[in-house]
Parts: sequence; C-alpha cells; structure tokens
Amino acid sequence: MESSSRVGVKRNRNDYSNTTATTTSASTYLIEDTETQWTSWLVPMFVVANIALFIVVMYLNDCPNRKHTRLVGKCVATFLGRFSFEPVKENPLFGPSSSTLKKLGALEWNKVVVDHQGWRLITCIWLHAGVIHLLVNMLSLVFIGIRLEQQFGFVRIGILYLLSGFGGSILSSLFIQNNISVGASGAFFGLLGAMLSELVTNWTVYTNKAMALLTLMVIVVINLAIGILPHVDNFAHIGGFLTGFLLGFILLPRPQFGWLERQNLPSGARPKYKYKPYQYVLWVVSVVLLVSGFSVALVMLFRGENGNDHCHWCHYLSCVPTSRWDCNEN
Repeated sequence: MESSSRVGVKRNRNDYSNTTATTTSASTYLIEDTETQWTSWLVPMFVVANIALFIVVMYLNDCPNRKHTRLVGKCVATFLGRFSFEPVKENPLFGPSSSTLKKLGALEWNKVVVDHQGWRLITCIWLHAGVIHLLVNMLSLVFIGIRLEQQFGFVRIGILYLLSGFGGSILSSLFIQNNISVGASGAFFGLLGAMLSELVTNWTVYTNKAMALLTLMVIVVINLAIGILPHVDNFAHIGGFLTGFLLGFILLPRPQFGWLERQNLPSGARPKYKYKPYQYVLWVVSVVLLVSGFSVALVMLFRGENGNDHCHWCHYLSCVPTSRWDCNEN
C-alpha cells in the first residue's frame, strides 16, 4: 500500500499550488514561463490499461467454475458471476487465484530462469492481486504520475515508469524465489525516486529546499516501511525506487535559469551551457551506475544466483518476523 504527495510549485508570474492525497506542500520553486506544460494522457492510459487487464484476469479466473481446484472457502461476491473473487482465505485482497496470475504472466523465479520466460519481468507490472491492490496503486499513480507528466512530458515519464518497473522485477527475482509477485508498485516507487533526484539535480530552482526534501523523504520512508510487512514485495519497491532515482538525474534535469530565453538576453548575461556542471556530473555517474547495475543484476539472475547468498541480512528489507506473523509463510 502506498501513499504520496507531490511538492507544490509557484511560477514567477502565475502562482498556483498543488495538493495531493496526503499532504499539502509547503515548498515552491521558480520555472520560466516559456517552459512547456504538457497535457497528461499517458498516465491516465496506464490506469485504464491496468483496470481493463484486471477485468480480463477476473473473467478468465472464473471462480464459480473452479470449485475442483479450491481447497477451502467459497467465492466472494457471487452476484458478479464469473467475475466473483476467490475466497478470502486464499486471496484477502479480493482478486483472482495465484494459479491464474501465474498463467497470465506473474513474476516467478522458476519460470523466468529455468523456463527462460524473461517476458514475465515486464508482464507482472500490469497484473494485480486484487481490487484493493489495484485501487491503491492506481490512486498513487494518478496523484504522482499526472503531475510529473505535465511537467516533463509523456516520453520521459513513460520511459521512467517502464524501466523502474523492470528494475523492480529484477531485484525481486534475485531475492524472492519461492513466491510469485505482481503489481505496479515498482514502477510507482520509480516515480518517487525520480521525484527525489529531480529535487536534487534541480536544487537551485527551489525555494524552501529543506521543507521540500523533508516532506519527500518522509513519504518515501513511510512507503518503504510498509514494505516490511508480510506478503508485500519490498524488493520490487526498492529496485523500482533505485532505478527511478538514477533515471531522474538522467531524464529530469531542468535547464539553468535564463537558458530558454537566452536569445532575448544581452550577450554578457546569456548562460554558456544548458545545464550546470554538477548536473552533467550527476548525469554521467547515473548512466554508469544504471547500466552497470542492470547488467550485473541480469547476469546474476539468469545464472540462477540467489541474492540472499550474497547478502545474508537483505531478507529483512522485505519482511521483519514478529510474534504475529512468519515471513516464511507463502
């Protein structure tokens, strides 16, 4: 389950504020009036696609006609016919069975590595375990994704979303090899990571920097903390966040102030370069880390290595055992 908040913005001539699901931002920054403001259509399309695919999954699941495959319980909301949900004991999120999700592309280590079905690293991003899972992810995507697409355009946000989801799937496969995993959470966490790196790389255009950074860090920490609960794939969250964080330095730097209107400025006042030197440094470092990280992780994955063998404490990042639950339960 995720919640998020996008920092508000303030133009140098036209003021406006942005309020999201959980908090109202106290941070502002300056943007040149000539900067393009995009119309968001890709993120809404992602939402529609996820909802439509969930409906198709529930149709194919056909709970009432799967009595012979269920161990316990009856279908939930039987008035929905073949769209009714699996018994709560099998799926408390009100959704399809795990066997249906496996057939339709859920992330499963054995299928990816042994059966060479690498496409599951992408298809799992578009599947959801239930109505609750779908609702939380789509609301989070709308609150954050639309605002980012309006600022940076559909191409950059589309690349960011898909690559972050892919990165989350890779890390999940390396560390979780006994369960299946589905959901767009990795892609969503990539947007969170990109928001953080966008704040860092465009640091000079922000006012009230400390509050902006603090607000965003609190949101990130809360969302990652939720991931240590059982049945939540926090490795997908972490992988998506790290991928998005690096991609933010690559895709989301803003030109330094005055660059967009340099032709109207005196020659002595025109900026020489589009970006500041530290932005170029962050861009190069991020490209190197992203390419090398993806390469190493993919080689390890398809060689069948288990990430837990190289990091004996990392399993605590996804689940912390308590007297109330056992992290080894499926």
